[in-house]
Order: sequence, then C-alpha cells, then structure tokens
Amino acid sequence: MTNKLQQYFPMIRTKEQLMTEIEEKPKLKSIFYSWKEEARQDFINFCTGARGVKMMYDFISKEILNPEIYRERVNEFLSLLLNQKVKILEVLPNDGTRLADESTLLIMDIVVELEDGSIVNLEIQKIGYMFPGERSACYSADLLLRQYKRVKQKAEKKLDSHTKMSYKDIKDVYTIVLFQQSPQELKKFKDVYMHRFKQESDTGAKMNLLQKYLFVTLDNFNKIKHNNDKTIKLDNRLEAWLAFLSMDAPEDIVQILEQYSDFKALYNQVYDICLNIEEVMGMFSKELLELDRNTVELMIDEMQKQADNLRTQNENMTRENEKLGLANENLVFENESIKSENESIKSENESIKNENERIKNENKEIRAMMEELKRQNEEILKSLGKK
Repeated sequence: MTNKLQQYFPMIRTKEQLMTEIEEKPKLKSIFYSWKEEARQDFINFCTGARGVKMMYDFISKEILNPEIYRERVNEFLSLLLNQKVKILEVLPNDGTRLADESTLLIMDIVVELEDGSIVNLEIQKIGYMFPGERSACYSADLLLRQYKRVKQKAEKKLDSHTKMSYKDIKDVYTIVLFQQSPQELKKFKDVYMHRFKQESDTGAKMNLLQKYLFVTLDNFNKIKHNNDKTIKLDNRLEAWLAFLSMDAPEDIVQILEQYSDFKALYNQVYDICLNIEEVMGMFSKELLELDRNTVELMIDEMQKQADNLRTQNENMTRENEKLGLANENLVFENESIKSENESIKSENESIKNENERIKNENKEIRAMMEELKRQNEEILKSLGKK
C-alpha cells in the first residue's frame, strides 16, 4: 500500500522491500537486530516514510545544511533567523567552540564568518540541557576571543608595520540554538518560540557589546502551529524552515509541500540518502550511541542541578538557623529582662504588702486609742454629772 509520502517521493521503499534487503545481507541483519525493538521500528518508519523523515538526525541535518556545499541555502536560513540579509564568507572549524566533550551533545554545530566580519554559531540540540544560558555565554565568549585573534592577525599581516588593530574592527558574534526539546527556562513560554538576547544597560546608555543570542524552541513552535483540526498554517518563509526541520508526520510534510513546494528538493535529497541503506544504518547506529551519551550527560546535568539546589537549600537553612539562633538569643535576653522585671515587681509587691500591713496595724492602734479616748471622755462626763 502506497503511503502519503510515496505519492510525492516514488523512490521511498516499502517495508517489505527494506526488510528483504536487510535479511539478505548478514552485516545489515546483524546491525539491525542489535538494536532495541523501538529503534528498529524508528528506522523502518524513517526509511519507508511511514513516520516521515527526521531532520533532527545528525547525519541528515549536516547534509541538508552543509555550508560548504549549500551555501546559498544556509545564507537564506541565517538571514531569516537574524532578520537581516547575510552572506557567508568563510566556514570556520568549530572544534574551538565546544568545551570539553560537549560536541557530542549537539545534533548539528556550524560556525561561519559573514561578509561583514561577524561570526555565527548555529547549533541544533535534541534535548535542552541544564544551564543553557551559562553554556551559550561560554561559547559566545570563545567566539568573541576567536574573532579578536583573527582581527589581530590580519592587522599584523598588513605591509604597513604601523597598522594597529582597532577594536572597532571586531564585529558581532551570534549564538543561535534550535532546541528540539527546549529547556524549562524557555519551555514555560508556551506562546513564544523565538527568544532574542543581548546585553543592555539599565540606564539607557548605548554600547555595542557584540554578543547576541537567539534561542528557538521547536517544541513550542510545533504546538503553536498545530491547530485543533491538525492543519498547520505557516505565515512566512522562516516558519516553513522551522517546520521542515522539526515536523516529521507525513501529513505535516504534505502540508509543508503544499504551502512551500520548493522544499520538495530538500526532501528528495533526504530520501536519496535513504537509498544507501548500509550507510544509513551505520549513521543511525551512531545516532543511537550519541543519544545514549546525551542521556548520560543530561543525567549528569540533572544531578548537578539537584546538587546545586541542595547546596542552595542548605545555605538558606544555615542562614535561617543563624537568624533563629540570633532570635533565640534575643528571646533569652528578653526573658532574662522579664524575669528581672518580675523579680523587681515581686519585690515591690512585698514592700507594698508590708506597707499595707504596717498601715493596717497603725489603723488598729489608732482605733484602739480612739476607743480609749472615747471611754475616758464618757467617764469624765459621767463624773461631772454626779457633781
């Protein structure tokens, strides 16, 4: 049965044709059955068009967006991303832009110098790793240092020995990251899929600080562009590119072709690659290995984030304990003051009680004296009456 994509791309093989070739060649059969069942099904869907084609495979994206071969194609994509007309002057080696072994984390990573002297690092990540801002800042700093050295070397090579390097000759560096699964910092912006960053002053002062960033969340893009009736509406050429790179359902690919027919040439290129099954299986095996390594790296990042959170919680608890200790000391001091005040009040109460007793005794004595005086007066009056 012909699927939707086979109608557009007749070179796509059926599952029966694919499995026949695999079963007939021991090497291919050995590789195929060394994979897990899920991976085998993904491979079949990929080669037969049952699930569409995943541009996010490393070997596919590098082929489609190879700036050495398809420079005009990459020029267009970068121009759309940067919102300005750009032209690649030179493709630069990208080994220097990765820290340690982090090149394994990326689906695609290219570095190019543009006609105006600026440098662009374009990368695609399958998973949005932790600390995306910190990582991107490090790579951007590396690009800026690389450009500084290139400008300095060019100045030193000029015949005029008095020529000095000028910082005005250092142009912008752009770090562009496309996330298939975006990090939480960006994923929560559900109605937005493009995030541009640059350094700005809090006073409004203007300086060209050179480092620019663009983060594209392809998972958010997919959710935004898929309507409830499963149709997609692409509003411009950039959205067509993003859909081409991130949407792999056959019905989505058909809709992309209906709205932007020239992308058929790119899909043709991909399915031509799929005809060499031995080469594709080798690259697919590498993809599975890189996915495992990426998963391990993600787990390391997760553990690091958890450790940082625990450290932060511990520091917060320590500060809270210090505050509670200080508050407790204040309470002890206040209690001592209250105790001392209570003792003072108690002493005053005893004094008042004693004074009351003294006054009471004095009153008794006065009443006794008054009774005695009264008695004496009565006797005097009585004696005077007899006379």
